[in-house]
Amino acid sequence: MTEKKNRLILHSSVAWHVPLVMDIDVARAVGFDGIDPSTRKLRGFLDAGFTEQELLARLDGIDIPGFGAVFDIERGGASEADLMMEAENTFRLAQLVGAKGIQVMTGPVDVRAVVAHAKGEHTDLYKGMLGLPRQEQIAATVKNLSRIADLAAQFDLLLYLEPMSWTPLNKIADNVEIIERSGRDNIRLIVDYWHCFTAGDTPDVVARLSKDLLYGVHISDSRPFAAGIPIEDDLRDIEMGSGVIDLKLWTDAVKATGYDDWWGCESFSRKWHQENAYEIGREVHRQMKQLVQG
Repeated sequence: MTEKKNRLILHSSVAWHVPLVMDIDVARAVGFDGIDPSTRKLRGFLDAGFTEQELLARLDGIDIPGFGAVFDIERGGASEADLMMEAENTFRLAQLVGAKGIQVMTGPVDVRAVVAHAKGEHTDLYKGMLGLPRQEQIAATVKNLSRIADLAAQFDLLLYLEPMSWTPLNKIADNVEIIERSGRDNIRLIVDYWHCFTAGDTPDVVARLSKDLLYGVHISDSRPFAAGIPIEDDLRDIEMGSGVIDLKLWTDAVKATGYDDWWGCESFSRKWHQENAYEIGREVHRQMKQLVQG
């Protein structure tokens, strides 16, 4: 059966505080084509004492193009073994629920480490490769991503790399280079409007990408941002469509590549997170449908 084009996927961040079963119900009630449930919500269900069979019964075959994430993929030394164990556990979970891909990210994921480094302050937080030459950062990331991709292939999974705007390797070009140098055919790039915007990338950069490189889109908005280290908790506390990102311009840029697979929406609006999940889901779906399918 041919997969539906331009599928609209409910991301777990839209109703951040509700459990997995509510995400599933909202998605079905509103008309989303699937869910991006997050490791947090999937494991939360199992950790509460439900069985894997009960999890599958609740999912009932709903489309899961992917979820996230495996973080700080450049980890070395003793931490590299932890990284590979985390990756394998995530891949086993993905295989269980029928996900097709797993999101991966370079680090440090905790922006507080980046802020401390910029100020020259000591921190016990994981600092990744902050301060090292770019080529060393690239080389370490390529090495680990290649290992992770080989492991993912054993589970018939794609990886999709998301540039994180406060990390050293935050540009689309950085991540395309990493993917190309990894030389694996199961690694893709996901476009997140907010991370691209706050990293200084533009829609023109996105429009020049090959559609074959892309897997997934995160439609997302932002408060005004001029320069410096982007603080996600502050900048993303905005309702979709109310911020400074031209969502149509970015969506048209993705479409210009010929991409027609799945689209999600990340929302970190604190107000929306306290609202009725069904009402917010309907509004997100309305905007996404207008942008993607209109």
